[in-house]
Amino acid sequence: MKCKFSIGGKRRSVRGERRPDGVHADRSSSVGRPNGFTLMELLIVISIILILMLVAIPTAGKIRKHANELSAQKSLQTIEQAESMYESTYPANGFSCSLTALGGEASAGPPSATAAGVINGELATGIKSGYIFNITNCTKSTANNTERVTGYTLTAVPATPGRTGDRGFCLDSGGALKADPSGGTNCTQMVQ
Repeated sequence: MKCKFSIGGKRRSVRGERRPDGVHADRSSSVGRPNGFTLMELLIVISIILILMLVAIPTAGKIRKHANELSAQKSLQTIEQAESMYESTYPANGFSCSLTALGGEASAGPPSATAAGVINGELATGIKSGYIFNITNCTKSTANNTERVTGYTLTAVPATPGRTGDRGFCLDSGGALKADPSGGTNCTQMVQ
């Protein structure tokens, strides 16, 4: 059955007839087709996104811990350089036994032995990038009734072991960087 009708003076074919341009005019396949996605398609997409998130979240935590560990190693090297600068600037004192003495603000006045200003304020607080920093094992010598610090050990331990970092780090005044796999200060493994 062929039906022909005219709209605006032009002849239109509805079903089963070929148009002059050679295209078969059959609208029955497109009529009633909904626009958008079906519920099943949406559920599949959501499940794929959830699977990718489950894979990515643990990886992001590992990357963050690794970045914190690298930051701790670099911060220890920065403190070691600051100790060398402090010792050459204040030879009567030797090395510093406190991070606050290595820190100090430029606006607080000129540098001094109690606020040398050789490390930034964040590192001088002793907490940076999920690690806690400390100067320990200060060895002192006395000459002319003046105590002089001749050695030290720098430590960096995770603020929350297993979450902000896995390993603890130690750096002695000789410059040897070692790690403690358990996150403490019993550093026995050399870091490369």
